[in-house]
Amino acid sequence: MTKKVNEQPESNKKAQEDESTLKDQNTSKEEQASSSAPQEKPTQDSNKSTTKPATPRNPQENNKEKKPSSKLAIIAILIALGIGAAGFYKLQEQDKIYQAEIAALKTQIEMKQNEMVSSLEDTQAQTIQKATELTHRAEVAIEQQQNSIESLQLAISDVQGRRPNDWLLAEADHLVKLAGRKLFLEKDAVTATRLMETADQRIATLNDPSLVPLRQQMAKDITTLKGIPLVDREGLVLRLTALQQQVSGLPLANAILPEAQPQEEITVSNDINDWQDNLKNSLKSFSENFITFRSRDGNVIPLLSPQQHFYLSENIKGKLETAIKSVYLEQGEIYQTSLANAVEWSETFFDQDEHQVKQFNSALKELQQQDIDVTYPQALVSQQPLEDVISDRLRRNVTSIVEESE
Repeated sequence: MTKKVNEQPESNKKAQEDESTLKDQNTSKEEQASSSAPQEKPTQDSNKSTTKPATPRNPQENNKEKKPSSKLAIIAILIALGIGAAGFYKLQEQDKIYQAEIAALKTQIEMKQNEMVSSLEDTQAQTIQKATELTHRAEVAIEQQQNSIESLQLAISDVQGRRPNDWLLAEADHLVKLAGRKLFLEKDAVTATRLMETADQRIATLNDPSLVPLRQQMAKDITTLKGIPLVDREGLVLRLTALQQQVSGLPLANAILPEAQPQEEITVSNDINDWQDNLKNSLKSFSENFITFRSRDGNVIPLLSPQQHFYLSENIKGKLETAIKSVYLEQGEIYQTSLANAVEWSETFFDQDEHQVKQFNSALKELQQQDIDVTYPQALVSQQPLEDVISDRLRRNVTSIVEESE
């Protein structure tokens, strides 16, 4: 805008200068015309001392002199008007250019403003995010410090406010937790029972009447643990392993034939009329001295090949191995099924007249009668009451120490 304002006076100055030059030219032309016009000079008479006045001009001549000057003035005015119009048109063109430039500058300013606003928003969001993260970190640090302070307070109360008998309660709680682990993880009911009895002895040493309900709960647990049937898993596994080692040395049976049908005795009658039957019977008895023919009903089991013998031994060993795993996992159904298959294969393919096979079969049947299914309690009923007693005493000690410090 400053450029436009500065350029407008310059164009006006040029127009004024052109008008002044035109006026000067007109005046100079008028002066020339007046100087070129004929003038009458006064004649001097040498003989007379007086001068005559000049004769007046003709008005028509004056009009003729004025006509060219008025035309030049009109031409100068027209030229000035043309120059002014050209300057005005030029000013309008420059004004349009300046308006376009102003619009472009406004657009750029708005774009810059939008960029600045977006950058400010991004910066503000990042600042808020960083402030939130720092606040969260500070809260976590404060919480950790608070937890450490509480743990230190508990430790101080445990040291300052603890009574000598509290060690026995802590030891009893530890023994009860060990009993639960032995029972539920290792399935060792004997060790769990002994640990529970030891914990009960520790509580009995306190001689505190308020702990009688707790001892009643522990007595229930001890009775339940003693009622769990004991299974000698190690003994069962060792016996099954020994039978596994005997399988390869068991003798196979020969071809197994079904029992022969009873044969009628051939007798010769004394009746002469039965001479034909007597003759047939005599010939038959005579032929039996050379060829004996007996009929049998049933399937014949042939001898096993060496390869089949190997597969039979490995299958029986596999069944015994499955039974061993079932003992540890307390899967009674799988245990019974595996031993039943081993007994069936042994009675079918091994020689039952051999003493070694008889002992093997009897041992399998004896192990098959063993029940390995055991029902354990879901939880020890005395564990939670013991924890409640310990936490109550510790809380009481903590509150007493806090009141003393205040």
